[in-house]
Amino acid sequence: MATSTESVFRSEGVPVKERFDCWRELVSRTRDSEVTSVHCDDFRAEMRRLELGPVTLLRSSFLPTRFHRTARRVRRSDPEVFHLTLLLDGGFTLTRDAGRTETFVPGNLHMLDSSHPFDLRAFGSRAARSPGDLRIEAVGVDFPTALLPLPPHRLEDLLGRGFSSREGTCALLSDFLLNLDRQAAVLGPVEAPRLGGVVVDLVAAWLARELDAEAAVPDDTRQRALVENVRAFIGRNLHDPELTPAAIAAAHHISVSYLHRLFTRQSGGETVAAFIRRRRLERAGRDLADPALRALPVHAVATRCGLPRAAEFSRAFKAAYGLSPREHRHRALAGGAGAGG
Repeated sequence: MATSTESVFRSEGVPVKERFDCWRELVSRTRDSEVTSVHCDDFRAEMRRLELGPVTLLRSSFLPTRFHRTARRVRRSDPEVFHLTLLLDGGFTLTRDAGRTETFVPGNLHMLDSSHPFDLRAFGSRAARSPGDLRIEAVGVDFPTALLPLPPHRLEDLLGRGFSSREGTCALLSDFLLNLDRQAAVLGPVEAPRLGGVVVDLVAAWLARELDAEAAVPDDTRQRALVENVRAFIGRNLHDPELTPAAIAAAHHISVSYLHRLFTRQSGGETVAAFIRRRRLERAGRDLADPALRALPVHAVATRCGLPRAAEFSRAFKAAYGLSPREHRHRALAGGAGAGG
């Protein structure tokens, strides 16, 4: 069910002749440009908009389209917004600044601003065998330039460039955007502004690293980005029974005491150990409720989640959810509601 922060557009629910105009109007709400497509007579697209305070998350799937923000449009109206886009499928060709052109492939992240003209052409996979295969898939965020705690003139060389989303802070930012998109339907309006703030913090940390200007980023921004990095690290390593605060601190080149102090302050009082335990129990709950894993013994599920001591796992699971792991599995696979799913 959509929350008050989310809206979803699917072209299949709109008359064919109105589809392109409806989609173009949605795009123009935060990305003001001349939008054209050779497929406008039979346009197919989906878009999810998630409002995170002043930050807007966009998840789009659409047929080849051109987005042209002209100098005249910039002079007429400039909302002073950054557009950050992660390309998931298809391709982009971007032309800006005296004809400089760059091509982006899936896995590339790039950022533009509304204060400069650009010409972005989105095209489908070159291996497409039918019109349906031509779709471009992307996730992006739009937010006011004033929110970014970095001098605008320092960003000029980074705008319009493609960056790999597979390493460093850029990978953390990309993973966070994808996870936000996956959780869009269950996020409530109360937590949305906080998550928007986290997005901006991660963007600032990524750009500061690219600029070698981390000292220019406020301490609070860097600290929030570090905690998100720690959470992502924990998520990737839940299976490891040696995942301890000491190991996490070492991986991030900080002291254990600083990790505890920072994490607890940024997590509403929850400690690192409590967060690890909660995430492991949640993952175990999901795995136990997964029909594809019904043949996997309970103790094996627990071990996969970094909880190799069966008795301790059983006690912790029952204390958290009021059911033993076996009872939870039975109820979930029988069609009832269960914990941790």
